[in-house]
Amino acid sequence: MNVDVTALPGIGVRKDFEVRSGRRIGVVAHRDGDIDLIVSKLDDPDACAAQIPLTTDEAAVLANLLGAPQLVAKLNDDHRDMPGITTRQLPIGDDSPYDGRTLGETEMRTRTKASIVAVMRAGQLHPSPGPDFTFTAGDLLVVVGTPEGLDAAAKILTHG
Repeated sequence: MNVDVTALPGIGVRKDFEVRSGRRIGVVAHRDGDIDLIVSKLDDPDACAAQIPLTTDEAAVLANLLGAPQLVAKLNDDHRDMPGITTRQLPIGDDSPYDGRTLGETEMRTRTKASIVAVMRAGQLHPSPGPDFTFTAGDLLVVVGTPEGLDAAAKILTHG
């Protein structure tokens, strides 16, 4: 899929791509750091049907929402020939006992036999985090294991 990058003199940069419907979806990254999510009109790809200003945090959350499910779907597809192995995304919530603590402190692999294979944070993928990786509220963990192990992992991340 091609992403078109267009300089907008005095404003910033527009990055967008065409979706199946013929509309263009993208972002305008302003010179001052502001970010707008944009959707073109169906009949005019240069005209905006919607322009939604996003804070940096909102843009990061949107990136996590879009990125983590794709990674989970890819891993599930990779494991389809391995019965009993599944992949799930698990959040580090604001009230998680592991907000500000390391992966090693969870003892996740020992306690559940599930493995944390990646962390999505603020739109950035952190693959294969080590035991010293510190979790932050809002992280989405990509965890691989049995259904029972994943359920246990979710409980650990929520209740300790």
